[in-house]
Amino acid sequence: MSSTSTPSIYVQGNVRKTSFAPATNTKPFHTSLKFPFSQSLTKVIRVNSSSTTKYNEVVVDEEIEKIRRLQNGSDVRGVALEGEKGRKVDLAPPAVEAIAESFGEWVTTGLEKESVEDVRVSLGRDPRVSGASLSVAVFAGLSKAGCSMTASHLPYTRNGLKFFTRKGGLTSPEVEEICDIAARKYANRLTKVSTMLTIPPARVNFMSNYAKHLRDIIKERVNHPLHYDTPLQGFKIIVNAGNGSGGFFTWDVLDKLGADTFGSLHLNPDGMFPNHIPNPEDKIAMALTRDAVLQNTADLGIVFDTDVDRSGVVDNKGNPINGDKLIALMSAIVLREHPETTIVTDARTSMALTRFIVNRGGHHCLYRVGYRNVIDKGVQLNEDGIEAHLMMETSGHGALKENHFLDDGAYMVVKIIIEMVRMKLAGSDDGIGSLIKDLEEPSESVELRMNIISEPRDAKALGVQAIETFRTYIEEGQLKGWELDSCGDCWVSEGCLVDSNDTPAAIDAHMYRVKVSDEEHGEHGWVHIRQSIHNPNIAVNMQSVVPGGCQSMAIDLRDKFLMASGMNRILDVSQIDKFAKSVRVG
Repeated sequence: MSSTSTPSIYVQGNVRKTSFAPATNTKPFHTSLKFPFSQSLTKVIRVNSSSTTKYNEVVVDEEIEKIRRLQNGSDVRGVALEGEKGRKVDLAPPAVEAIAESFGEWVTTGLEKESVEDVRVSLGRDPRVSGASLSVAVFAGLSKAGCSMTASHLPYTRNGLKFFTRKGGLTSPEVEEICDIAARKYANRLTKVSTMLTIPPARVNFMSNYAKHLRDIIKERVNHPLHYDTPLQGFKIIVNAGNGSGGFFTWDVLDKLGADTFGSLHLNPDGMFPNHIPNPEDKIAMALTRDAVLQNTADLGIVFDTDVDRSGVVDNKGNPINGDKLIALMSAIVLREHPETTIVTDARTSMALTRFIVNRGGHHCLYRVGYRNVIDKGVQLNEDGIEAHLMMETSGHGALKENHFLDDGAYMVVKIIIEMVRMKLAGSDDGIGSLIKDLEEPSESVELRMNIISEPRDAKALGVQAIETFRTYIEEGQLKGWELDSCGDCWVSEGCLVDSNDTPAAIDAHMYRVKVSDEEHGEHGWVHIRQSIHNPNIAVNMQSVVPGGCQSMAIDLRDKFLMASGMNRILDVSQIDKFAKSVRVG
């Protein structure tokens, strides 16, 4: 599944391109990319170099830098339609074509040694209104690369691409490589997107197979003693698809398994998202789902994001379960199946979640923010012989080892439904919310942003400078009671950023988690500061178990770091300052 309402590309068979050695037999390969791009050509410079000779292109420095800056970790994202205040369209079909062609070439090159022939690429998309035009561009680019084809939570104006292989999503360095190639192509491409396809696409209905796969999992694992084929008979389940792609889960999965889905919301795809943003973190989405659950006395409510790679739920008492609560719920389920396994999350989760996992015999590895980072860490731990069955980010992205490490919101919900039915069969009417009744909540939690004051081309470097200066201040002890978090027994050090194994993963964005203590309360909170991979700003997350703790930490951050270091000259600290002044300590 994909993460920002984007076309998703899945290489199923075999790719070939005349400029590379022919291949012969490809295994399933799926990739996901999100990206923004610019159409304007501002400066043309001819450069005689081996790379430009290879692509027979004129390098346009400004455009190349724009493309490279649009890489967002393992994704590429952009604005595809007018209508977003303060943002120009930067994701245009010519750029999408260049990315798709570069991806096709990247696949072909990587499969040369596997003797692959006739690689087929499948393309799917969600209902965003820009999807049709961008799909044409993807088809054109893949066709140029010699591939044969079978056919989110951000505003409707946004779009992008995601790519997966059978090993999971592409890593940041792999996406960077593809974008680097595409940047040169795009900088040269002064004509419109190609309309002639070398290999015409064919339509294939993958969704029916996928829905049947989910139904079979539920039937087999519930193994209902009375009605095997309809194990959800007697259960009321509300689905809120938010006019995204998740409606299929209602009629192709739940209804066919016997569930009563009356009262479900916004099931028909509508790329303008007229009711609310399809996002399990959206308060409106969760509130509407809660109301529907209570009005229909339902057993469960489900909220999907646009392309169903994220999900959240509401229990039978109307309690929203997302963020840390969803991670705790999935941890409780997974730890019953795999005692002592490691749960990997991003480093914005609470100290209470760590206690929740440890109290159930598990291990908690806090890691870099970014769903791909979290998933890749789980893959790495398993390769190193450390069992990790669940990887989840607080945004709702989650992956399971048993599901090939794919971030699949529908599969997560399937796990929850199976547990709900098992509990009922065991005689419990408490509902799935009872599994997390002992999860404590932080007293305070806040997220603030500091915009980087610079030209876009300089923002990334300045962001790194600010965050590394923060690390230096912490290591030098200039903020009393602040210490880089090593996250305990999780094989990550230096503020949950750096891998401590022999093959550390490349860092796509700089970020550090600091644990904060004082004489009165001991360790009472944490601060996480990170460079955004989507926008030119730095995000600051804080949590504390004591009232006034976040405000106190904000004051120290402002006075003892931002002002003392001079970083306030390159960062807009107005949000930090406003928060520090608006709350009274104690």
